[in-house]
Amino acid sequence: MVVKLTFVIPVRHPANSKDWEQNKRNISETVKSIVAQHGDDWAAVIVANEGADLPPLPARIQVKRVDFAPNPLHEKSDAGMAAFYDAVRLDKGRRVLAGMLHVAPTDYFMIVDDDDFLSNKLVDFVSTQPLANGWYINNGFVWSEGTRWVYLHPEFNEYCGTSYIVRADLMNLPASFDGATDEYVKQLLGSHKFIKPLMAENGTPLSPLPFPGAVYRVGHAGAHSKSNSVVRTFLLNKTNVRSPAQLLASARKFRWVNASMNSEFTLPL
Repeated sequence: MVVKLTFVIPVRHPANSKDWEQNKRNISETVKSIVAQHGDDWAAVIVANEGADLPPLPARIQVKRVDFAPNPLHEKSDAGMAAFYDAVRLDKGRRVLAGMLHVAPTDYFMIVDDDDFLSNKLVDFVSTQPLANGWYINNGFVWSEGTRWVYLHPEFNEYCGTSYIVRADLMNLPASFDGATDEYVKQLLGSHKFIKPLMAENGTPLSPLPFPGAVYRVGHAGAHSKSNSVVRTFLLNKTNVRSPAQLLASARKFRWVNASMNSEFTLPL
């Protein structure tokens, strides 16, 4: 089988988790949305520490074990935001790199945070685009547990890490793990903020995905972004409360999760 698209799911060190059981449930639900892909030309690898207790996984999901130490700046602290983001990007990027080097050759990579959900149309779509540089998800949904409402975010790739599909050869992977610089790891693999401009700068710009490709789960205990619920964040915020016009504009971006949408993204409703 030719693997067109490989999903890489980095998992934090258990010592950096406030609720590992919740993390395990999230991983299971994310994996469910990967296995639900309509196309068959895909692979997936979870990158987790040696000894980390993972949930039961389908046989097709690979696991790459690593021995990285816990991230000492996993929580926002007095060290400052720059140091915090730097540490998070290095930790995540190293896990992503280990996963990418572990899997067999592939045409495209997609980094998937371990609590998000994917459209089941991704693999089929990528299979029809053999020469494209890749895509960014400019329109994606944001969802929080306990509601059937999602918010259609028009700048999803600026908001969520699960938002890029990049042709594998454009990643310029090193031959070995030790061959990667920290800057490469942090910018290309550990953050979603730099991929789009870097690809454009290299003359290989990414295209917008022509449909909403992912759902960003927010507002749960393990959310690294410390995010609030989707309604509080995008509807009942200070800006909207002060401006009826802005409140109405935001309300129009909400969508009800009907049976068809839930079939596409497999949200745990």
